[in-house]
Amino acid sequence: MTSLLIIIVLVLLAVALWQLTKIFDLTQVGSNSDNSEVATDDDNNVQGYIMFAFLAFLYVFTIYGLFKWGPLVLHTAASEHGSEVDNLMNITWVLIFIVQAITQALLHYFAFKYKGKKDQKALYFADNNKLEAIWSIIPAVVLAGLILYGLYAWTNIMFVDEDEDTIVIELYAQQFNWKARYSGEDNVLGKANVRLIEGVNSLGVDMSDPYSQDDIVVTELHIPKGKKIHFKIRSQDVLHSAYFPHFRAQMNCVPGMVTEFAFTPVYTTAEYRELPYMVEKVANINDLRAKKSIELVAKGNAALDPYTFDYLLLCNKICGASHYNMQMKIIVDTPEDYKNWISEQALLVRQIEEANTTSTLVDGAVDIDSTKGRDTSSVVKVVMK
Repeated sequence: MTSLLIIIVLVLLAVALWQLTKIFDLTQVGSNSDNSEVATDDDNNVQGYIMFAFLAFLYVFTIYGLFKWGPLVLHTAASEHGSEVDNLMNITWVLIFIVQAITQALLHYFAFKYKGKKDQKALYFADNNKLEAIWSIIPAVVLAGLILYGLYAWTNIMFVDEDEDTIVIELYAQQFNWKARYSGEDNVLGKANVRLIEGVNSLGVDMSDPYSQDDIVVTELHIPKGKKIHFKIRSQDVLHSAYFPHFRAQMNCVPGMVTEFAFTPVYTTAEYRELPYMVEKVANINDLRAKKSIELVAKGNAALDPYTFDYLLLCNKICGASHYNMQMKIIVDTPEDYKNWISEQALLVRQIEEANTTSTLVDGAVDIDSTKGRDTSSVVKVVMK
């Protein structure tokens, strides 16, 4: 209701201003004002100074933005290839900033210097080979350098040698959650098909495949520091995107096909939490949450829990109504902790066997109530379903 009232007030204010301009125009009737609508030297001078004012605003806002929002960008990369991505990004935006600063300054300077003056005619060049060469060759060389560097970085990041020692993990996307399937001791994922999805087997793993017998399915991703992880990515329903912001990695999840990405973590979760910039960032977030909690408690609501940093796997495609909530926690362990964790996880084949055993027991159960002589097995089936 408040928004509607604000909109109505703004509309009425606009109408009032429009009526005031009409009244002002009526008061000028009979005056010697120039109605030719041809710009005078005074008009051109004003426009020239306005151009300079806009140039100043552009630079001031750019510098303000760097100081205001600069600290919000991602800081230290948590993967081996992350520094290469950051270097490419930094080189690109520095070049863009330099070119923008020079071209905008020249544009607004010439707009002022060569503003219109009475009886002054523009000097027109039909052709200038030197200028054409300068503003064609220089951008071409710079862009070629950026593209070649980008291709080199992309090749290094995406190349995975078949003989390389990696851990193969499948990331499975569905609205609106993630699951991870570990390839087990043989380091080979079993075959899978969405037509095989049933009950506990929510990823459609083909359990007749020998390679599936040691697969492990979890909802929290654990990976070891210093080990290259080869991710194979699938989607069950729509287009998703596996986004690891702190690892500088992203790959689309496309229904009907398997996409791949690989990276090597260089900081455990505990180590990344201790980085100076992260300690400062977490402290700032918790300070804001503490202030917000005071307001919430005053209104009778629960206080916010303190924030603790964790790596996250996010979806970077708008995949539906709950897209914002599609995330999975990532824990980077030491190699020893990772081995301990993976050894404690139940195999998918065992989970399916247990589910089938439980289902068989329930379906075959017959319970006769001695007091009423009534078969209650159908009640058990309904409750379990």
